Amino acid sequence: MTANRTEQNWLDSVRTLLLSGQVASAQTTLTHALAEFPVSADLRRVQAGILQRGGHPHAAEQVLRELLKQNAGDAASAFALAELLKNECRSGAAAAVIRECFAGTQNSSDAELAIKAIELLDGCGRKHDALAVTQSAIAANRDDPRLHAYAGMLAVQLGEFNNARKHYLFALERDMRSVEWHVPLGLSNTLRYDNPDHPDLALFRQSLGRDGLSGVARAELHFALGKASDDIGDYASAAQHYREGNAIRKRTANWSRKAWRRAIEARLGIAPNVAALSPTEEFTPIFVVGMPRSGTTLLAELLSQDPQICNCGELPMLARLAQDAALAGTSNHAALRHAAASYVREARQDGATEAHWFIDKQPLNFRYVDLALAMFPDAKIIHCDRSERDVALSLWMQCFLEDVQGYSYNFDDIAMVMGDRSRLMAHWNQRHARSITTIRYEELVSAPDQITEALAKWIGLPPRTRVISTPESKPSISTASLWQARQPVYSTSVGRWKHFAKQVPELLRFKAS
Repeated sequence: MTANRTEQNWLDSVRTLLLSGQVASAQTTLTHALAEFPVSADLRRVQAGILQRGGHPHAAEQVLRELLKQNAGDAASAFALAELLKNECRSGAAAAVIRECFAGTQNSSDAELAIKAIELLDGCGRKHDALAVTQSAIAANRDDPRLHAYAGMLAVQLGEFNNARKHYLFALERDMRSVEWHVPLGLSNTLRYDNPDHPDLALFRQSLGRDGLSGVARAELHFALGKASDDIGDYASAAQHYREGNAIRKRTANWSRKAWRRAIEARLGIAPNVAALSPTEEFTPIFVVGMPRSGTTLLAELLSQDPQICNCGELPMLARLAQDAALAGTSNHAALRHAAASYVREARQDGATEAHWFIDKQPLNFRYVDLALAMFPDAKIIHCDRSERDVALSLWMQCFLEDVQGYSYNFDDIAMVMGDRSRLMAHWNQRHARSITTIRYEELVSAPDQITEALAKWIGLPPRTRVISTPESKPSISTASLWQARQPVYSTSVGRWKHFAKQVPELLRFKAS
């Protein structure tokens, strides 16, 4: 008997069957439920989930879009559809769904719901859209420090440094917890300090004196003070703060020297891939690799001034694909074709760009050059090189949030990773010399136009046409180079290690050029 079952009874039954793995029974039960409650939004969202799970994303999308057509403010359906589109590498479409859902005041006034939307958009790389939702939410929740912290984070990545400062300072003034939300570190990256009496420095010191700070928050305050001290030329104070911050992060970071070395030896031991695919005419990736802080962001920015090149930022896809055992060594064509198609979808996203060349500037992709060239034989590998002392110092001065950068808090670990980078690049050059070129940071900042023109010719681009970037077209920068990459090209970072030679003698173990 089902006549007396409520909508919630049906919903609970379907969910119980799904949780127990009985998908076919869940589908049958759902069919009966929808016959009794055909306009139930909850049941139809479950229907979309079953369709997606069964490999029918387009049918699932149709169900969810119909729900949103009936109620544009249906947040549950909007989030479900946005997640579906995100998984389908359609971040632009996902962003449009969330933006429309939060166009009115109903959802924007719910701070928790808005934060969920902001985090989803940020995860899609849609920084402009995330900031727009944040601003709408702030208009409805003016005193919520969490929203201001998110606004600061997004604004600084978009190069809106004054806007970022306004929001960061609001969060710090209204809620002591904001010190744990990476706010001081973000605030320190909004300008170059030129005065030891700047109020930010007093704010950082005051925050550092609080009890109960987490290790990460305490480390970030030391990095913020180190950066400010470096800006004003107080290198002794800067070095001391960096030492304390690095010591804390070394203890808290989830990075294993043994695991790193094991992974590098495995890459060096992989046999040449004999199942390489044929070149594609419509998609050619450009992998900009090297040690972080070696100029990868700057080079990608300069190259992407050409409208024929799309700068995709730091894509995680190649590293994910490299973990697939089916792609190691003499992998088969089917596995490579599937991997290449996945990579292209992530790079192209919604396919709005007509670019032929796509930059992936994840520096640590130097580990996977063999896989990149097996999938895309016409790919170009640009290896960025820089004075080891400058790179080591610059890494040591950054408080990275990603575990993969956990080596940067110790000079022994930095030296090991640098050495492994050199070993791998020499190894790949022996196999793929025609696909790899090396660019020196020092030469790039002294003659950027000449270097980029030469690279364009090597890549095979037709004559270049520079375009003026608009704020909307300029990509967000969430790496440690978010300030530097927004400035005109400068060479003052060349030889910076000399300022710290006395306070940080460990730098002398690295090569100066």
